[in-house]
Amino acid sequence: MNERHIGAPGQVKEVTSLANPLIKDIKALALKKFRDQQNAFMAEGLKLVIDALDLGWQIKTLVFAKAGRGNPAVEKVAARTVAAGGTVLEVSEKVLVAITRRDNPQMVVGVFSQRYLALKDVRADNGDVWVALDRVRDPGNLGTVIRTVDAVGAKGIILVGDTTDPFSVETVRATMGSIFAVPVARTTTEAFLAWRGGFSGLVAGTHLKGAVDYRSVDFSRGPVLLMMGNEQQGLPETLAASCDRLLRIPQAGRADSLNLAVATGIMLFEIRRGALKLEPIVDLQ
Repeated sequence: MNERHIGAPGQVKEVTSLANPLIKDIKALALKKFRDQQNAFMAEGLKLVIDALDLGWQIKTLVFAKAGRGNPAVEKVAARTVAAGGTVLEVSEKVLVAITRRDNPQMVVGVFSQRYLALKDVRADNGDVWVALDRVRDPGNLGTVIRTVDAVGAKGIILVGDTTDPFSVETVRATMGSIFAVPVARTTTEAFLAWRGGFSGLVAGTHLKGAVDYRSVDFSRGPVLLMMGNEQQGLPETLAASCDRLLRIPQAGRADSLNLAVATGIMLFEIRRGALKLEPIVDLQ
């Protein structure tokens, strides 16, 4: 492993061996056990890394391909990483493929410290929207919901019960960078119900037994907590009973349910429609 100086403070370590301990630690982040041990996760792409740094996330390691050498944007991010106390690695294509498990990997990968919001610190003011997800299992669903929460300007997500890891490679990819912009809290069902008792706004959940059309509800008064159930089972009775309104999304076809991420997106845009005064979509064709 060679070292060389970059234009700004610090050094770049050149790594070509998959046996390097630093590379082994980064590869291990594919497994939740090691993500938790290292309190770390991986994000791919130069833009994502820049956005994360701009939002104040702690970077542990920056990895970039040899092709990035001399790229001003990559060099600047490398300097920011060193200034923040992180390690910078310039690696071969073989190493980058092994780290990302992709044949055509991004040029830049960042390893960041995980960050959760404590449930007690979740504050809901007038106009705020939060999403509670019960036992979400699919990383693609969770990532898409996080991205949608970001898109509509909702405040964050509360993960209830045994959920998929928001910092898995698959989830982070599906967020398209929104993992760095959306606060995520995690809690048990019991702690969530205790917290919900102090929530002053409207708590609405989608449910197969929901009798109220989601389009007929006034979401404009006070904060809103949207509660969405597990992909297979929906909301359990304990959580459904804690909702002020159980809503349904009418469907005209043979399907009796919607994908969790799709249903959450429909609900969020309806909830935020009035508050955000969303502009109509303009046909540019």
